[in-house]
Amino acid sequence: MNNWTKVVVAALFEVCWVIGLKHATGVLEWAGTIIAIIVSFYLMIMAARSLPVGTVYAVFVGLGTAGTVISEIILFGEPFKLIKIALIVLLLGGVVGLKLVTDEQKAEKEGAV
Repeated sequence: MNNWTKVVVAALFEVCWVIGLKHATGVLEWAGTIIAIIVSFYLMIMAARSLPVGTVYAVFVGLGTAGTVISEIILFGEPFKLIKIALIVLLLGGVVGLKLVTDEQKAEKEGAV
């Protein structure tokens, strides 16, 4: 699995566990939340072995934040506010910018030294 794919999948699992922390009520929901936490951090740590840690963490948290806000609006009736969406777009622009300026091959070589 590509390292950036690991970061994106980790962020998807982050959305699951953050929502789980707020909405879990039963044993199965809490078990799913704990599994999502483990998978999320495992994938992020694996990606950070080959990519710059700061960039990985920023992308992970940025995508997770955007996904959580959007999920709350779609799934749980959180009020839709245009300014909130505009700020998420701004956040995602920064995340994409970080990914674009990160040289994956250089990061892998530095990690191998």
